[in-house]
Amino acid sequence: MAKTGRDKNTKNKAKHSRLMDQKKNKKKEVEQLRKERLKAIITKANEDKNKK
Repeated sequence: MAKTGRDKNTKNKAKHSRLMDQKKNKKKEVEQLRKERLKAIITKANEDKNKK
């Protein structure tokens, strides 16, 4: 027997998608910042190494 009334799982789909996109974007930003910090540390270490 078919369900009557509102369809299941359509009310929150857009909200869920938006939240998941936010989560993905945040993870990408964190990864990018980490890469930049590591690159800065490596270049500084190499400069110090070359000075000695």
